[in-house]
Amino acid sequence: MARTLRLAVAQSRVPEDPTDRGALRAAGQEVQALMVKAAGAGARLVQFPEGALVYPHKRVMAAGPDGTLISADWSRAAWDVLREEAESIAALAGKLGLWTVVGSIHPLTPPNRPHNSLYIISDRGRLVARYDKRFLSHTEISFLYCPGREPLVFEVDGIRFGCALCIEANFPQVFAEYERLDVDCVLLSVMVDDAPRARVAQAYGTLYSYWLGYSVPAQFSATTPAGIVGPGGRWLSRCPANGRPALTIADIDLDSQDEDIDVAIRYARPWRRSARAGLYDERIPIGDPRSDTRTAF
Repeated sequence: MARTLRLAVAQSRVPEDPTDRGALRAAGQEVQALMVKAAGAGARLVQFPEGALVYPHKRVMAAGPDGTLISADWSRAAWDVLREEAESIAALAGKLGLWTVVGSIHPLTPPNRPHNSLYIISDRGRLVARYDKRFLSHTEISFLYCPGREPLVFEVDGIRFGCALCIEANFPQVFAEYERLDVDCVLLSVMVDDAPRARVAQAYGTLYSYWLGYSVPAQFSATTPAGIVGPGGRWLSRCPANGRPALTIADIDLDSQDEDIDVAIRYARPWRRSARAGLYDERIPIGDPRSDTRTAF
């Protein structure tokens, strides 16, 4: 039995003002249009950027009267519109039979700040899980959000997925943890105009031998477009680097015969696991002066 899943990764335009009701609705409509295209291409899961519904700019939500940053006033956000758009996306996911991973801010009980999150919506249109960003930037933790507490792993058609957000790419322990949790693919959604971030993401495909979806805002795609990395670190597909909304699609195939993927899954990943589990312990020479003395040729 084939063990495959068609993954679509989107680059959509991300608004930065949660008080702009029209912009929030336009973002929701763009997400839905890309969902329809993903389903038409046979995708089982589509991934969107961090804050696909809105990623609030610090100068919009946390600017003080003298230009310094202060704690954000979240009562100004159009929470009703964000909820309506999220519910519409969930309904469409059920209609299309399409798993959908979409970024937004998630309100908590005041006075707690919101989470910066990814909503996981099933192919039946149900919100089945939420990933909350655990490692926040200085500005995010100081003025904007509450951090999350735990990793998230969910399964679609026998394929295991983990989630991460933006600056978490700079924390290797997040991605090592997902390897230990035996995921097949990490969905990394970002809101950053930063080519090195994509190279770091690509490196995780090499280091941990899993697939990685890299979703960016369309407005930053000229620097580095959205894409899908295969085990071994090769970009399998990428969106156009033209600043426009788009999708890129690749199959996650656990039985792939592509040489680099086959080697990564069947050899590199098991070897690294055995090496970490004490493979070398009994081979370490004990009491050999030629090993212990490091100041003689």
